[in-house]
Amino acid sequence: MTTDLLAFARQLPKAELHLHIEGSLEPEMLFNLAKRNNVDIPFKSVEEIRNAYQFSNLQDFLDIYYQGMSVLQTEEDFFDLTMAYLNRSRADNVRHAEIFFDPQGHTERGVPFNIAISGIITALSMAKVQFGMTTKLIMCFLRHLPEGAAFETLKEAEPWLDHIEAVGLDSSEVGHPPSKFENVFKAAREQGLKLVAHAGEEGPPDYVYEALELLKIDRLDHGNRALEDEKLVQRLVGANMTLTVCPLSNLKLGVVKDMRQHPLKKMLDLGLCATVNSDDPSYFGGYMMDNFEAVIDALDLDESHIRTLAKNSFTGSFLPEGQKRAQLAAIDMVSA
Repeated sequence: MTTDLLAFARQLPKAELHLHIEGSLEPEMLFNLAKRNNVDIPFKSVEEIRNAYQFSNLQDFLDIYYQGMSVLQTEEDFFDLTMAYLNRSRADNVRHAEIFFDPQGHTERGVPFNIAISGIITALSMAKVQFGMTTKLIMCFLRHLPEGAAFETLKEAEPWLDHIEAVGLDSSEVGHPPSKFENVFKAAREQGLKLVAHAGEEGPPDYVYEALELLKIDRLDHGNRALEDEKLVQRLVGANMTLTVCPLSNLKLGVVKDMRQHPLKKMLDLGLCATVNSDDPSYFGGYMMDNFEAVIDALDLDESHIRTLAKNSFTGSFLPEGQKRAQLAAIDMVSA
C-alpha cells in the first residue's frame, strides 16, 4: 500500500513553499566550488563533508550551513546551485517553488547583493522556459543580526524588487523573537512585499502570536509549536493560515524525536492548512518526495491526506488565483 501511495504522491503536482536555496548545497557541489574558487575548507573529500552534515540541533546545523556558504562566490555559483535544485525538484513533480535566499549570509562575507540575486533569478527564468516551472523568490532576514542590518538589506534590494515576492525571517529562533523585526516588516509591507516568518519551530507559541500580530505575516514557516495552544490553533484555522511544515528537517534538528510523533497528520485533522516541504534538503536528508515518503511511512497517511497536502501547497502559494485554480484542477485529475 505504501508503494501505491508513494506513486500517487509522485504523480501529483506539488508546490514547494519552504526551501532555502543555500540549504540545497550538496557535498559534491560544495567540494567542487571550493576548488573552482580556491576557497580553503576543512575537508579533504566529499565524504568528509557528508560526515560533517551530521548534527542534532539548529545551532550546530547553522554552523556548518554558514561554513558551506563560503564557497558561493560568483554569479555562476549561484546559478549552478539554483539550477541543481530546480532540476532535482522537477524529478519530484514540483511544478512551483517559492525559494528563500539569505543575502546577508553573502554580503557579510563580501559577496555583493547583485551577484547572488543575479545568478538565482537567471536560473529561475531558465526553469520557466525549459521546464514550465513557476517560481517566486523570498528574501530572508537573518534574525540573529540586528534589525538595522535588515533595513540595510531591504535598501539594497530596492533595484530588484520586481524579482522579489516576499521577505522572510530565518536563522536562530530562540532569543530572537519576531517583534525584533516589526519595523522592517512594516517597511517591506509598504513596498508591496508579501510577508512570511519562521516561528514555532524551536521558539514558543508566543513567537507565532508575534508573527501574526506584529509582523502581520501572510504565511507561517514551521509553526509546529502552535499546537501547544488551542486558541492559537483556532486562530490559524480561522485565518486559513498556511503552515510550511518540514518533516525531515524537524527530525534531523530534534524538533521531533521520532517521525511517528510528527504533528503533520494532527495538523490536517485540526483543519490547519499544512504543507510538506524540504527546508534545507542537502543537510536534512531529502527533497520533496523524500519528505512525503517519511510521513507516509510513519503517520499512516491515506490518499485523501496526500491529495490535501498537494492542494494546500498551491492554495498557500503566492501564485495568481488563475494559476492556483489550474494546478488544483490538475491535482483532481490524478487518480490514486
